[in-house]
Amino acid sequence: MPYHKKLSDKIYAKDHTLKRLLNLWSFQNKKVVFTNGCFDILHRGHVEYLCHARDLGDKLILGLNTDASVKRLGKSPERPINSEDTRALILAGLECVDAIVLFDEDTPLELITFVQPDVLVKGNDYKAEEIVGYDVVKAKGGEVITIQLVDGFSTTKLIEKMKG
Repeated sequence: MPYHKKLSDKIYAKDHTLKRLLNLWSFQNKKVVFTNGCFDILHRGHVEYLCHARDLGDKLILGLNTDASVKRLGKSPERPINSEDTRALILAGLECVDAIVLFDEDTPLELITFVQPDVLVKGNDYKAEEIVGYDVVKAKGGEVITIQLVDGFSTTKLIEKMKG
């Protein structure tokens, strides 16, 4: 199934095309923010989180777990609900997301090292020092920030509610 061109233009592989984009943003003195996650069933908590993350800089790169890496996280046997292609396309429709990069590793460390963001963001269910990539971002003089999550909104809770 073909993507809508405007949306697919936001989806990158970790390759020279992404590196060119990063170099352009650097040349333009854009502050790059990075976050990552599964974003299985998009909900209010996700949207508010991503918009808040984008407000911390000029460009937001979202590292998106592949289906295989979601399964390895052990959330539940039926996860992810939506395929990586579907999740990427839905997230590409958000104005606050500038680029999406799928990663298949257990953590986004390799991707964070490649991107070298100015700001690394996760939810406040993490302590900043425990966030994967903390050392990489701090070593280049960047910031690691945790964002308050929206109470009552999670994919797991949505799935439980749907199951009754």
